[in-house]
Amino acid sequence: MMEELQLPHPQKRYLMDYVKRGDALPLQRFPPSSKQPVPVSSPAACQPRRLPARALLRPAKVCQAGDAYTREKFKPQPTRDLEQEKRRLQNILATGKDEVEDEVEQVFIGKKEEEIAEPDRFEELMNEIQERRKFLAEMEALGQGKKYQGIILTEISQKLHEMEIIDKKRTEEMRNTMTKAFPAGNKSNL
Repeated sequence: MMEELQLPHPQKRYLMDYVKRGDALPLQRFPPSSKQPVPVSSPAACQPRRLPARALLRPAKVCQAGDAYTREKFKPQPTRDLEQEKRRLQNILATGKDEVEDEVEQVFIGKKEEEIAEPDRFEELMNEIQERRKFLAEMEALGQGKKYQGIILTEISQKLHEMEIIDKKRTEEMRNTMTKAFPAGNKSNL
């Protein structure tokens, strides 16, 4: 844009100084090339107010007047039951164990049993094998069966192997429970 104005080099430099500083361009004519710029003396009401080039920092008083320096008031939480604490400590001194630890262990054991019961891995494997067979059939219908056949059959064989391991574990567990339930007749029946 400066090239379009066809200004002499000193005047271009003069304007670029204003641009670099971020100041507003002067309202006066450019100074002669040999002289420094002379400020125009006009009433302050006529001149537009210049905005600062950079954001000004706020004074400390302004910051402190806001909510930035206020702390939240302390709100005490419910305290411990002192009687319950006394009983717990008496139990520790008497038995050497903490009742709370026993309760935590029982809860942890209960959670383990729940986790085992939730998903049946054998069923999941059956579903995964069916999904892979369905995918392979779709690819064969599209003419891409040879491309995926080796991969899918390998995955299916891995799933079958995992199912065999689960089946062996289940039969072993069944035998153990049966021998515990019927200890007298286990040798003759099995």
